[in-house]
Amino acid sequence: MRTLILLRHAHAEPAGSGQADVDRALSAEGLAEAEAAGRWLSEQGLVPDRVLCSPARRTRETLEAVLGNIGYVEQRLVEQIYEATPGALASLVDEHREAERLLLVGHNPGLERLVALMHSGQSGEYRGMPPGSIAVLDFPTDAAVEPGVARLTAFWWP
Repeated sequence: MRTLILLRHAHAEPAGSGQADVDRALSAEGLAEAEAAGRWLSEQGLVPDRVLCSPARRTRETLEAVLGNIGYVEQRLVEQIYEATPGALASLVDEHREAERLLLVGHNPGLERLVALMHSGQSGEYRGMPPGSIAVLDFPTDAAVEPGVARLTAFWWP
């Protein structure tokens, strides 16, 4: 089995006047959520082989707090995660199928719709990943990343 861990960034500060959405920082609450997410991953033994992270400040800060609990992992900032559709995220995950355990740090609605697509085969209007939450999906080792092929094995939120 291969494992895909999806982590939605934790709570962020609202955008300031003239501030771009991509530059929003984590709030104090978000930092605590991200640290808790890292503790949960560590406690579950879910340390990834590789991390793909949106370049947005809040996702990078979420990842930094998580890594403080799980240790260093190979990381890549991937522009297309920001504002990605579930199909684009699935293609990205499929490009990294050699990773036995892949962590993707990103945003809604893409992440929550990807969970629904991989688990049930339909992305629809699924709403179920609050800030700082984690969904863990298992895929058969040789299977392509396609709708309905994964099994949701864990879900955690702060």
